[in-house]
Amino acid sequence: MEKFSSTDLIYFVDLAGTFVFAVSGWLLASKKQLDFFGAAVISFITAVGGGTLRDVLIGSTPVGWMQDINYLLIIASANVATIFFRRIFEKLRRTMFLFDSIGIGLFTILGVQKTIDLGLSPVVAVMMGTISAVFGGVLRDTLVNEIPMIFRKEVYATVCVGGGIVYLLLGETALNNDFRIIITISVIITIRILAVVNNWSFRAVK
Repeated sequence: MEKFSSTDLIYFVDLAGTFVFAVSGWLLASKKQLDFFGAAVISFITAVGGGTLRDVLIGSTPVGWMQDINYLLIIASANVATIFFRRIFEKLRRTMFLFDSIGIGLFTILGVQKTIDLGLSPVVAVMMGTISAVFGGVLRDTLVNEIPMIFRKEVYATVCVGGGIVYLLLGETALNNDFRIIITISVIITIRILAVVNNWSFRAVK
């Protein structure tokens, strides 16, 4: 039996992030009363929009989801699951918030790691991690005529920037990469939850 490696964990993280963002997109599309095709498009864009932009910017083409059919299968599975268990999802407290929080944690790590693997600078890696995490949501919100969350007062993109920095700092320690990934994702999700529970926010520009 082969040992589970960091590469396997990162791949799992990517698929998990794709799933939760696809669910998030479908739920918002349903709330906006889009038809089946419209919901599928919003779900797809939410799931892979940030990663696609990241890959184009760092020159990693064809982009990830074009090289692996599993991404499309994951998105389709998320759509089917949301259709059948929509009421359960909607009954969960702060469902959209929960899926977004998990998603940004997962995608921040993926973006940072992929950029570092290409030999780009840590600053660029943090930027790409943030883009991976938030731009699928930006595209989703824009298409359904919502103000994207990163442009509001909520602590959102800043959490991703902080998470990316934490991940890079942990890289200077003796910690196994699997633990670095788990710790950083946990930090991002925890700070995001605390920010919402305690109403942390930035001042609006006047």
